[in-house]
Amino acid sequence: MTNMIADETVAKSKVLSVFDFDGTLTHHDSFIPFLRFAFGKRYFAGRLVRMALPTLHCVRRKLTRDELKEVLIRTFLTGVDERWMRQQAEMFCEKYWNKLMRPAGVMAVAAEVNSGAEVTICSASPALVLQPWADKLGIKLIGTQLEVKDGKLTGRITGHNCRCAQKVARLESVYGDLNDYHLRAWGDTRGDHELLAAAQDPHWRHFHPPKARRNSPLKKSGAA
Repeated sequence: MTNMIADETVAKSKVLSVFDFDGTLTHHDSFIPFLRFAFGKRYFAGRLVRMALPTLHCVRRKLTRDELKEVLIRTFLTGVDERWMRQQAEMFCEKYWNKLMRPAGVMAVAAEVNSGAEVTICSASPALVLQPWADKLGIKLIGTQLEVKDGKLTGRITGHNCRCAQKVARLESVYGDLNDYHLRAWGDTRGDHELLAAAQDPHWRHFHPPKARRNSPLKKSGAA
């Protein structure tokens, strides 16, 4: 009886299905591979050397993950043509779709769309880079916004890096009060904990092998 009541409640509610991208729908991170693809191995390697010291500072907690991400974006994307970046993003998606995407994740997205839910990606990766992937999945996209002036990327982020509490804040800015929805969420890292905690139907590393689902934050919060 309890399950029937829960099912009826979901049916009467607006369902918002939110998927993290990197590591959840994909086998691994997409942004670094994208940078290597877009700029070429030699240029990529040369710029990556500049990230050694900031990365060390992050490991030693002298720099936050968000600050390290800002350094990465500034190092690679300052002054880059926005239109060129979008073209590179399209080509990267076309070339690496089958290699990068988890088939079970793609099927889950399609199932949510077919159920009539409102479906979106919510990711810390730049929205400009992920737009082709969202378009191919046929869903909406919320991601970290890159600042553009006169058609060029400035190397700065507009607003905040879309991770942790910012994921919930960005969802609320787009969809309004999340309590008006039955929220379903899929995530795989610390950056998704707040999103999963806000969901009535959270999924931790749902498309990963069973061993990778250990240390679930859902068990600690009592949501599992």
